[in-house]
Amino acid sequence: MKAALITGGAGFIGTNLADRLAGEGRTVYLYDNLSRPGVVRNLYWLQQQHGERIRFIYGDVRNANLLREAVQEVDSVFHLAAQVAVTTSLVTPVVDFEVNARGTLNVLEAVRAARKPPRLIYTSTNKVLGGLEHVRLRESETRYEPEDPELCARGIGESQGLDFCSPYGCSKGAADQYVLDYARVYGIPACVFRMSCIYGPHQCGNEDQGWVAHFLLSALSGREITFYGDGKQVRDALYVDDLIEAFSIAERDIGRLTARAFNIGGSPANTTSLLELVQLIGELHGQGPLVRKEDWRPSDQRYFVSDTRPFEVATGWRPSTGVAEGVRKLYHWLRDNAFETPPFFLPGQAEASPEAA
Repeated sequence: MKAALITGGAGFIGTNLADRLAGEGRTVYLYDNLSRPGVVRNLYWLQQQHGERIRFIYGDVRNANLLREAVQEVDSVFHLAAQVAVTTSLVTPVVDFEVNARGTLNVLEAVRAARKPPRLIYTSTNKVLGGLEHVRLRESETRYEPEDPELCARGIGESQGLDFCSPYGCSKGAADQYVLDYARVYGIPACVFRMSCIYGPHQCGNEDQGWVAHFLLSALSGREITFYGDGKQVRDALYVDDLIEAFSIAERDIGRLTARAFNIGGSPANTTSLLELVQLIGELHGQGPLVRKEDWRPSDQRYFVSDTRPFEVATGWRPSTGVAEGVRKLYHWLRDNAFETPPFFLPGQAEASPEAA
């Protein structure tokens, strides 16, 4: 496999993926509008690390013509670009749709029109499964867990029915289904990862997205964080290196995985609640972030843990970094790197759209 295109390539996951691919000697095209705070620093770091192997394309996924040009020279496309926050989607639902749904359709059409359609890996979200209100939960001092012991042991599987909730859930869900349908109808080699909580180096976390990094950054800078709800909501957390390994396997084995959607996260072996993460940060830093509480937000799942067994059975992949180890690694990385001053300017930064893509 030769060149790869990463939409949203200067983002957190894109940066880690580009580092892996360029380190293997491949040319990596980063397609990004540089709208998210912190990503200019990621792009600069990649250019410093890998030189000419990193090719930057200042672009937005709403630009169908530019996407068509970008996919012509690559063997694989990792479509990571998105509007990533439920809260933003509630304020600007049309922008959310244009970026997530129409932007993904633009990527699919570009792939379909290519001389040789490249492999496509699309990152969806567990939010396409809705709030999971039907899952009966028991409450302990620090977390929620399913009453059903089998569900507690295995997590939420792909058989869980789709239930789009919030404009974000609808736009990502529509994109998710378009990718699977293009794989079936047009024969595009593509698969979907419905991702849970991903965390690791180069993450510019904030309150709306990237909450593990957000909690750590808040502790390091002495800022307050907000719990929406009681803080007992549980997620499985997957360290980014394990996700990148899953991408690599999916790219290599796309022939067997095409037209399939997989839940990808840390699995039941790697879970944390908000309260438990604050406690862990306190053990690392000496003091956790200060916390205040607000009402629950729409479609905020009290419990989501990925059943990753279908992908494990199909590929042999399994998460290798536990939550305590991964959070410790991210804490030390953020402490040493997060507050560096980024470059003042890179091509395209001045014209960057205010919308995330």
